[in-house]
Amino acid sequence: MSKVPAVNEKYSGKIGESALGKGDYIAGGADGMPLLSFENSSKRRVMIAGEVFDDLTDYPELAGSMFDNRQKDPVEWSLMWRSMGADMICLRLKGADPDRKKRTPKDCGELVKKISDATGLPIIVCGCGTPDVDNEVMKAVSEAVKDTKLILSKADEDEYKTLSSAAIAGKHTVIAFSNLDLNLAKQMNIILTDFGVQKNDILMDPLMAPLGMGLDYSYSVNERIRLAALTGDKMLQMPMICDCTGAWDVGDAVNDEDKDLGDVKSRVTWWETMTAMAAMVSGADIVIMRGPAAADMIIGYADELRGE
Repeated sequence: MSKVPAVNEKYSGKIGESALGKGDYIAGGADGMPLLSFENSSKRRVMIAGEVFDDLTDYPELAGSMFDNRQKDPVEWSLMWRSMGADMICLRLKGADPDRKKRTPKDCGELVKKISDATGLPIIVCGCGTPDVDNEVMKAVSEAVKDTKLILSKADEDEYKTLSSAAIAGKHTVIAFSNLDLNLAKQMNIILTDFGVQKNDILMDPLMAPLGMGLDYSYSVNERIRLAALTGDKMLQMPMICDCTGAWDVGDAVNDEDKDLGDVKSRVTWWETMTAMAAMVSGADIVIMRGPAAADMIIGYADELRGE
């Protein structure tokens, strides 16, 4: 009988580890490609970040119907995510938008503190999208929460100094955003480390395009980033985070008028699940999810594919 040759790759590099929350949640650590147990000794499951809004003005009613009205209170909503198995919370502080005038930077800091104390989970903090406002929000949040490591989102090539300074002062983690560009992903990591952010305090967000809006290209970029890191590029050896909620922006996923497309709740759930699956198998260490059923399926699939 002929001997079957070994097919596993031997990589010289390894993904760094980022301790989040109170140090009890660890992202990264892979020494091979995802779910390939014969070459990747890390058995960590992809981490799930459940999405929470502080202002539901633009939040989809369909998504809201999946949370039994608990989405009306960000703290209760976060606790529901924890009960469903989420590893962390992704809090979007849309109420800080000056046009809404519902939450000051101080209010934002107090809300993050409440959620942190109530859930005990790591929290990804996202601003309202207005840079000047978000800079003040991130400073206030960083000062308000000292006993747990937050993840501040997000630094890009145009806006990174204030957020990075807040993260350094509060000993928090920074998300480095790059728009589907491996070279930019590396450049962002270099910029942040040169500024003073520690390598183990950086998470990479290469932009996860959903199914139907460029998923195949995102998959390719994620995979190339991870392979480059494993083959020795130290400036790409940071854990990767992918926001999969973009699936809810795809017209065919949320169309509730064309009955031939089937049940819209089931369809958008599968749409987000497939987007997150692509992120997971291409290298994501953390995925941000909107739908609870989609998050549950990813947890189940991740465990099954890891042989759990």
